[in-house]
Amino acid sequence: MSSRIALQALGVGKCYTLYQRPVDRLKQAVVPRLRQMLGMAPRAFYQPFWALKGIDLEVERGQCLGILGPNGSGKSTLLQILAGTLSPTTGRVRTRGRVSAILELGAGFNPIFTGRENLRLTASLMGLSKRELDRRFDDIVAFADIGDFLERPVWTYSSGMYVRLAFAVSACVDPEVFIVDEALAVGDVRFQAKCFRRLEDLLAKGCAVVLVTHNPEQVTRHCTTALVLNQSELLMQGPPREAVNRYLDLMLGAERSREPGKEGETQTPAPAASLRRSLEERAGYNPEEYRWGNGQAEVLDMCLSTGSGGHATGMESGSPLRAEVWVRHHQDQPRPIYGLQIKTPDGVLIYADNSRDFNGGPLIRPAKAGEVVRAVFDLDLRLAQGDYLVSVGVSAEENGEAVPLDRRFDALQLRVVGSRPRTYGLVDLGAKVRLEKDDATPPGTA
Repeated sequence: MSSRIALQALGVGKCYTLYQRPVDRLKQAVVPRLRQMLGMAPRAFYQPFWALKGIDLEVERGQCLGILGPNGSGKSTLLQILAGTLSPTTGRVRTRGRVSAILELGAGFNPIFTGRENLRLTASLMGLSKRELDRRFDDIVAFADIGDFLERPVWTYSSGMYVRLAFAVSACVDPEVFIVDEALAVGDVRFQAKCFRRLEDLLAKGCAVVLVTHNPEQVTRHCTTALVLNQSELLMQGPPREAVNRYLDLMLGAERSREPGKEGETQTPAPAASLRRSLEERAGYNPEEYRWGNGQAEVLDMCLSTGSGGHATGMESGSPLRAEVWVRHHQDQPRPIYGLQIKTPDGVLIYADNSRDFNGGPLIRPAKAGEVVRAVFDLDLRLAQGDYLVSVGVSAEENGEAVPLDRRFDALQLRVVGSRPRTYGLVDLGAKVRLEKDDATPPGTA
């Protein structure tokens, strides 16, 4: 294994044996041996279940690998194998240096021990000497920030306190490989921000981080690469944005089987004259867009303007933005939903809305097969100066769920210019600042 590789998995798989009845366990322990002694063919009294199949991955020093996948896809099993708490059935795992992991809430804590006692116990299991622990003890306690609860049994802790103590111990021992399984989801906002700052510090020091989360934005913001698991197998591995898009396919119940409007679907005549060209011919069209849907509708075109007509991909911050989307329906849809998203180039969601959930909604307009519907979104463009990607789509509401008909992610590029020389952050709220002399006593100082 190369010196730059901190974690490597080769052909890792995990198989469990499932028994329908308790007596089958006894039969499996006795009968196959008897049949072998009698020269008879063996017989199995169990069903094999592969929780993980043939996983290959590498994480270099200073890299963060994000793992996405639906529940039951094998994420936690993979992390347990990477952390060394579970042995694989096939394949092998190689690690370099100290491995620290948060696999589940409170894992490894003795509920009758105090937080201090569990802290010392966990640190010793991670290989810290007493001298190392004494040197880092105050930093761990300060990071956890649980006050007097440090001296109380952990069975009295809330879920947030469990995470605080577990993360503090695991992240403050300077591991070479740090594995986190969805533990940050229960922390409050301030603690989550502190945890991600700590992750950035670890990455800067050359630590390899493996992060399992159901939050796609965490993957696009913090990970250098990502993989998607589905039904125990590796579906794809690559750049975070591509992995997030593939994950959204799974979570929204739509495989990217074909492009809408293909495979012999009946094509209707072009819509009204206001539809001047296809979306692919628009200025700012992104040929790397990610598109999927079941083909029952088709997003034909999209126009960005200030509301006075004329497509534009460059606008000034603070101006009105009108997004017009033309959709052709190939089947009757009693409750179609038209949506819009704006994201940064690295995948951070800035704004999203749709015709069902917007402030004045729901807006329900049934569509007939062959009909072209124009959806119009009017909003104030309060984005800070920079480049953004606009996504559009149409879905059908079925039993309260949105079934994608045609979604075109990152279809158009939008460039926002600002009249002010400098803004900070992702939005420009147009703050007005004034300074006044005030001789009154400041509140709270009387």
